[in-house]
Amino acid sequence: MTPKAHMTPTNKTSDSRLKIAEELFGSFRCPVCKDKMEVRAVSIHCLNADCALAFPIVDGIPVLINEISSVFRIEDFTDHRSTTLPPPSKLKKFAKKFMPGIHRNVTGQANYAKFANLVSRKDGRPRVLVIGGSDDGEGMEAILNKPGIDLIASDVSFGRRTQVVCDGHDIPFANETFDGVIVQAVLEHVADPNRCVEEIHRVLKHDGLVYAETPFMQQVHGGRYDFTRFTHLGHRRLFRKFEELQSGAVCGPGMALAWSYRYFLLSFAKSKLTRSAIILFSSLTAFWLKLFDNALINNPGTIDAASGLFFIGKKWDRIISDREIIQLYRGAE
Repeated sequence: MTPKAHMTPTNKTSDSRLKIAEELFGSFRCPVCKDKMEVRAVSIHCLNADCALAFPIVDGIPVLINEISSVFRIEDFTDHRSTTLPPPSKLKKFAKKFMPGIHRNVTGQANYAKFANLVSRKDGRPRVLVIGGSDDGEGMEAILNKPGIDLIASDVSFGRRTQVVCDGHDIPFANETFDGVIVQAVLEHVADPNRCVEEIHRVLKHDGLVYAETPFMQQVHGGRYDFTRFTHLGHRRLFRKFEELQSGAVCGPGMALAWSYRYFLLSFAKSKLTRSAIILFSSLTAFWLKLFDNALINNPGTIDAASGLFFIGKKWDRIISDREIIQLYRGAE
């Protein structure tokens, strides 16, 4: 099947009333050719005659996927099939609700507060694109509760907040559309993080802001949709077209150790039941390790051992060199 046929809307689409604000219709761009688009009854059409692709609207959510380069297919969304993580089992839901977790995001709430304050200083009513925003990210309350900021939630899955389905490799919006972009716990799950950051840079206005959280010392999560990890300097280099406003550890070495302990035990498991039992056991016996992270989060050694890192940056017109980047090392060695 050709890409054009693949991208033709099917009769399984429904409810053409878009969940995204009408003011943004003119900012839609074809994820394949980046030309202008037109919103019609149950689909969105590329106006480039050489491209002329049509993309479906499913339950009010545009599905703007470039099937030529994406690992996802549009039919996965028109059929309402899960394309990323399967829904959690009853046992996992029980564990999340009643068992102590081994995850601890130490600085996320303060980071979001700073990002929200910076974005709110922009002229007019700032728009912030959330990549991977089908649900609330950890610590997001500071920006969710900040009046005067429009959040546009995108993801490769349907969720409570999803307004547009798109792949971060081809963001379907015009250049300089947004005042800010949030990409929390996403860049490890994309095949080409450099391309995604290029797209983030493209859709940000001059002096637009980015907030990113990305793992460093974490085992595979998300199964087949897990690709990459970054050191602090590797993360800084990823955002080399941005001026750094703040960066550091968001999840500390205590959490990293707890994850390593859990996954060491999981390596012995050969059945789903055994894995579930190990997850419960590791929660009970390792949750306390994360409690060290409040005290350790700003230590130099934490940069070298953090479970996850954050970056707050501003779009600028230069590229930081690799020689400059290595001078930014803040670890203990």
